[in-house]
Amino acid sequence: MPHQSTNWMCAEACALIERTERMQRDFCRPLGGDENSGWEPPIDIYETERQLWVQNAQPGVKPWDLKLAIVAHLLAVTGVRPVPSIARKAKIHRLEIPYGRFERRMQFGSTPIELNQWDLDDGCLSVVLTKPR
Repeated sequence: MPHQSTNWMCAEACALIERTERMQRDFCRPLGGDENSGWEPPIDIYETERQLWVQNAQPGVKPWDLKLAIVAHLLAVTGVRPVPSIARKAKIHRLEIPYGRFERRMQFGSTPIELNQWDLDDGCLSVVLTKPR
């Protein structure tokens, strides 16, 4: 008969694996239902008294393939991650990284925001938004 702490550890390990798989599926979550709607990259948002800082995972995306727009209290990040040229000629064994058009919209409630600066470095888009006084 297995020891009770062994069953607990196994249950925790299985739960962790399930959460990890769910996070991986969510990372590649498609938007809408048509092929033009694309996928939604993950983000982190940090807030200080005067600023909002948004980090957005964009590996393989070039700065000229990105568009940032602010409408009212919403930041929209859209762009394209192109399929690598090798993929057009290769037999694909596994394809987990999303390609094509993407869009991420972030609503900031009733907080007015202004785009202060943005930078794409090492596959991470960093956006600094300022909250006017």
